[in-house]
Amino acid sequence: MSSPVIAALRRYTHAESPTGDPAALAALAGMLEADASAAGLHTAREEHPTGDHLIWTLPARDVPGGPPVLLLTHYDTVWPVGTLAGLPWTVDGDVIRGPGVYDTKAGIAALLAAVTAVAGRPHPELRIVVVADEEIGSPTAAGLVEAEARRAGAVLGLEPPHPGGDLKTGRRGSTRARIEVTGVEAHAALDPEAGANAIDELVDQLLRVRELGAGRPVLVNTGVIAGGGRTNVVAGAAHADLGLRFADPEDERVVLGELAALRAIRPRATVGTRLLSHRPTWQPGEAGARLLARVAAVAAGIGQDLGGRPADGAADTNTAGSLGRPTVDGLAPRGGGAHARTEWVSVAGIAERVALLTALLGDRDGLA
Repeated sequence: MSSPVIAALRRYTHAESPTGDPAALAALAGMLEADASAAGLHTAREEHPTGDHLIWTLPARDVPGGPPVLLLTHYDTVWPVGTLAGLPWTVDGDVIRGPGVYDTKAGIAALLAAVTAVAGRPHPELRIVVVADEEIGSPTAAGLVEAEARRAGAVLGLEPPHPGGDLKTGRRGSTRARIEVTGVEAHAALDPEAGANAIDELVDQLLRVRELGAGRPVLVNTGVIAGGGRTNVVAGAAHADLGLRFADPEDERVVLGELAALRAIRPRATVGTRLLSHRPTWQPGEAGARLLARVAAVAAGIGQDLGGRPADGAADTNTAGSLGRPTVDGLAPRGGGAHARTEWVSVAGIAERVALLTALLGDRDGLA
């Protein structure tokens, strides 16, 4: 394994970058942009107050014109600044540990090494989107990802692979929704009937939510509840945040429709639902199967045995795959422990992915 890739991963890991921390994200973004420019990429940004999305381009060289290959990754992590104090960067044989090494800073390091390798050789147009809020569902990046996916001939995701390194060919739909209740405040002892308790209304709505998608393989998890303020005041506002997972687009359509149709039980209460983030269900299809076959053939040409299958987790490739674009994910290096203090990435796996990505990006037969 060439030391520059490991050195780059070490720098990225020490630049802690939790979602929603614009200062921390900006520090890493500057580092990544400098490395992208050094690799030959043209760099731009889509600015957002909570963190900028990075857009990198490598114009086609000595290959017939055609749609670009889009690569999707992200530079935010689930780890708050200061995590390194208890989860430091370490290298022990084949195992590298540290916050974000597996999900997915090793993927960025491997990708930039591959781009460096192909920059002077024939290759198609490459478009790379590095998202700043992927770990919370990409609420500000969804439009950018969709626009780039619609014009791409093939989409490659740089999320972690299945255990062992196989790629991901489909993903469950994932939606974060908020039920918001407005009640009427009143003195809880002197005039309770003048009020409408938003918390009581929310509890009744959550009982309804339990029945959403009845008989369908849908996961509905109530993850956050908040409301009210004082025990002697009838609560005037309350909300609950839900996490929903779908295996089938029709289930998704039905359940989200039922959620949007919730109405207040109490005459003076109001209930509304809004989506905090939405990643549509990506089911395996013929376009993705053809792309997987091509990726597997390229891998076989460099001595790697590679397969693929759907995954339960969601990512930005949900958007591309749900549009019918040829999409595979899981091209970051193998490892384990995503979002856990056991997080690690394989040194050998990094070398494998640099070799594979270099072969894919320079594939003369084309992925698109």
